[in-house]
Amino acid sequence: MEAAMGLMRRMPPKHTETALSALLSLMPQHSSDLLSQVDQPLQVLCDMEYGKEFILCEYNRDADSYRSPWSNKYHPPLEDGSLPSEELRKLEIEANDIFAIYRDQYYEGGISSVYMWEDDNECFVGCFLIKKDGSKTGQGRRGYLQEGAWDAIHVIEVGPEEEGTSHYRLTSTVMLSLTTDNESSGTFNLSGSIRRQMNMHLSVQEGHLCNMGRMIEEMESKLRNSLDQVYFGKTKEMVCTLRPPSEVVMRLPDS
Repeated sequence: MEAAMGLMRRMPPKHTETALSALLSLMPQHSSDLLSQVDQPLQVLCDMEYGKEFILCEYNRDADSYRSPWSNKYHPPLEDGSLPSEELRKLEIEANDIFAIYRDQYYEGGISSVYMWEDDNECFVGCFLIKKDGSKTGQGRRGYLQEGAWDAIHVIEVGPEEEGTSHYRLTSTVMLSLTTDNESSGTFNLSGSIRRQMNMHLSVQEGHLCNMGRMIEEMESKLRNSLDQVYFGKTKEMVCTLRPPSEVVMRLPDS
């Protein structure tokens, strides 16, 4: 299992689904652990009742159906699917509205979904998802990429309130893949994933959504900086080392 997880951490996001399927065939006894621990590129489905798309993941899945955050119904229909409590559902609706604004400001489009559910310790968990297709034919407003995808998964476990504070544990995963194809640079592909955790004790005076939003904003800033330094920075360093820029020789005209 340790070797399998090490392999999946080094697998490009675009090949995750194929590699996971192969591992499930080789290790059927560890299927539940693999499915719960390996993050896959996010998929999208449309809620025809509301005319809005929502993101599919393990956190809104029950059997082979997925719950929409807009209608609170499963697609395909599922009679006994698990649903959040009435109070938590109100918080989920508010979180989806707020997170849509956050997504549009930071990502200039894309799709977002928020799901919440109770856990076994009198607490609740929230999952905040963002998917951005940055390709020319997708949601990319600038049109620089031939192919491009950004999948962000933020899972926050909220502990019970104690003396006006709660413990928040955030686990974030970002999967990035991009391909350029033009005459000046040729075809170039870059992909990878990164996961980080954050634990904080915060006052609940301003509400759980404010605290969760600040944590996600701070974490995404750190993840973007890490991706910039690790992937783009190292790639630029290697390219310049292997193929240094040609020297330009300045020549004065003959006198």
